Amino acid sequence: MKTLDYIKLNEEGVDNVVTSLQQLLAGFQVYYTNLRGFHWNIKGHDFFVLHSKFEELYNDAAEKVDELAERILMLGGIPVSKFSDYLKVSRVVEIDGVNHGEEALKNILDSYSYFISEERKLLSLASEVKDEVTAALMSDYLKGQEKMVWMLTAYSAK
Repeated sequence: MKTLDYIKLNEEGVDNVVTSLQQLLAGFQVYYTNLRGFHWNIKGHDFFVLHSKFEELYNDAAEKVDELAERILMLGGIPVSKFSDYLKVSRVVEIDGVNHGEEALKNILDSYSYFISEERKLLSLASEVKDEVTAALMSDYLKGQEKMVWMLTAYSAK
C-alpha cells in the first residue's frame, strides 16, 4: 500500500499539488543558495545586521526545503534533488556578486513576492483536493513571509 491510501487522498487529485510543490522546492533551493552568497559577501555599514539576518533567512529556507521535499514524498512524488534540475525549473533566478545590502534586500523581497504568489495558488490547489496539510503548510509560510516582507520593507525605507 501507499501513503496516500492511508491518508485518504486521491493520487490523481494531488498530481497538480505535487507539481506545484516541486516548483516551490526548486525556487527555495535557488533562493537558499542566493542567501548564502549574500551572507558571505555582504559589505558596508549594515554588515553586522544583514550578515546575521541572511543566516536566519537561509536557515529558514533550508527548513522549508526539507518540509517541501517530505510533503512531496508523502503525496507519492519524488522530490527533485539535483541542482541542475532546480535551475531548469526555478523561477527564482540564481544571482552572484551581490555585496551591497540594498541589492540583496531587493532580491529577497522579489523572491518573497514570487513565493507568496505561488503559495497562494498552491493553497487553493490543495484545498480543492481536500489536502488540508499542504494548505496549512502554505498558510504558515504565508504568515511568516508576509511579516518578513513588512519588516524588510520597513528596514529598507529611506
